[in-house]
Amino acid sequence: MADFLHLIYQWYNVNRRELPWRKTTDPYKIWISEIILQQTRVEQGLEYYLKFTERFPDCNTLASANEDLVLKLWQGLGYYSRARNLHATAKIISNNYNGVFPQTYSEILSLKGIGPYTAAAVASIAFGLPYPVLDGNVYRFLSRYFGIKARVDSAAGKKEFLKVACEIMNPVKPGFHNQALMEFGALQCTPQAPDCENCPLSASCYAFSRKATEQFPVKTKKTVKRNRYFYFYLIENNNSIWLEKRTRKDIWKNLYQFPVIETPNELNTQEVAGLHPPVLNGERYTLISISSPHKHVLSHQNLFARLIHIRVEDSPFLNEHYFKIKKKNIHKYPVPRLIEKLAETSNFLKF
Repeated sequence: MADFLHLIYQWYNVNRRELPWRKTTDPYKIWISEIILQQTRVEQGLEYYLKFTERFPDCNTLASANEDLVLKLWQGLGYYSRARNLHATAKIISNNYNGVFPQTYSEILSLKGIGPYTAAAVASIAFGLPYPVLDGNVYRFLSRYFGIKARVDSAAGKKEFLKVACEIMNPVKPGFHNQALMEFGALQCTPQAPDCENCPLSASCYAFSRKATEQFPVKTKKTVKRNRYFYFYLIENNNSIWLEKRTRKDIWKNLYQFPVIETPNELNTQEVAGLHPPVLNGERYTLISISSPHKHVLSHQNLFARLIHIRVEDSPFLNEHYFKIKKKNIHKYPVPRLIEKLAETSNFLKF
């Protein structure tokens, strides 16, 4: 096992990427980086990390921020519950720990939005505690090297992987050890077409010796994605538009969008033209344009959306769901990336 770890550490020292969260032991910044990098590539997450930590350099500044601002800085990363949980947890740390990040694994794990992986990453990198990390990269690497056939997305499988990860844990340099394994999985033992010929561990790798790298890790069958059909209304009135805030337990909670109609099935252009905007109560309007269908892929849903741009002469009745803003102020509101893409089809509105 010593040779196994030596080769990984040697590889890491030569090949690791220079990333800002690797140059600090500040648990707050390590936590921010780990949450951003969940479901996000490093190349994309780096810009968000720099922007986020510049605006919110510590727990107290994040805790005192308005949620709209937090979501706005997160805009485009997706999985917005991560941002809401960051904000909520920062408030807990600010209020219950005097703004000082907790220093034990159990306390870190108890925080909102933090699971075993994130808790282990922060505990090991920031505080030198010997807790192994198991992210997608590590699961893949360990399953291939050791030939672990347990399903990575099952309770029994997670238990088996944790046992192996604990057995190879380096208690002296746990943070270095965990980062080396994660980086090895990210850059060397990649999901598709790993460079096994130039891998320092290929001689002792279970999957490589059996030409079976594509068979690992073993997962349960993918669930079928749900299709949803959205028809958004860009309602124009003297350089003003209408928005609503999504507050229900659904995608994009607490983000803003144009008034929308959701239908159980996809509509053709003629049927779309026959719909009536939800914000209007029988008022007349002029149809400016209907965009072509746009597909937006989420982890468990496929969204099919169109933008209907209309103009009204009088300000229609407003209720608690919709509010009117100047179109020049649209950039102040956190919106889903889909709304931005749809707006690009209109010459009237620019983010």
